[in-house]
Amino acid sequence: MADTTADLEAAIARTREEVASLHAELVRYGLVVWTGGNVSGRVPGADLFVIKPSGVAYDDLTPENLILCDLDGNTVPNTPGSDRAPSSDTAAHAYVYRHMPEVGGVVHTHSTYAVAWAARGEEIPCVITAMADEFGGPIPVGPFAIIGDDSIGRGIVETLRGHRSRAVLMRHHGPFTIGVSARDAVKAAVMVEDVARTVHIASQGGALEPIPQEAVDRLYDRYQNVYGQPTDPRRNPA
Repeated sequence: MADTTADLEAAIARTREEVASLHAELVRYGLVVWTGGNVSGRVPGADLFVIKPSGVAYDDLTPENLILCDLDGNTVPNTPGSDRAPSSDTAAHAYVYRHMPEVGGVVHTHSTYAVAWAARGEEIPCVITAMADEFGGPIPVGPFAIIGDDSIGRGIVETLRGHRSRAVLMRHHGPFTIGVSARDAVKAAVMVEDVARTVHIASQGGALEPIPQEAVDRLYDRYQNVYGQPTDPRRNPA
């Protein structure tokens, strides 16, 4: 837990700033329309997370109108944004945080190509090296679940626990991604739409050829442990 009240307040403020700015990335990469989709971020050192309010336009999001929740998905009273209703996916995010303590961020989008795979109930096969690098294999499909309670969260955890992928295609709904931070989860959301589009286009030309598992393993290990800078938070999660 955070050492002092001041430390906790600073951690919450930083998380609010980061999560507010990351919602703009969903718009920038064309992953959402209107008010759909959301980003949440766990507050370091506390059993709390910050999430988007329900039905608020992306241009209107500020750190102050994001909502602070406990890990049961309850709004923390008397905090900035607590007079607003949280995202309809709040219970799902809370379930993920409760059951996957290594997760620091959760993202949901309605990105077109990833949703198309989810509509078919079909996993995205690992046929390009970018998928092996980022997801370590195919992107799996999770069960159909109704929005509003923790059913989606249960499906995310059941599908991704023990799986290399940081993305799941919830059947008839769309992609959810997780990461060691909110930024990491947003990156996964960007990448899942990129590979969903590329693999869909490739499939129009005929049968797809999966990358051999041994090569997938080598590519994933290189990307996760060698590529980039040694300060990458994915290599050194808090």
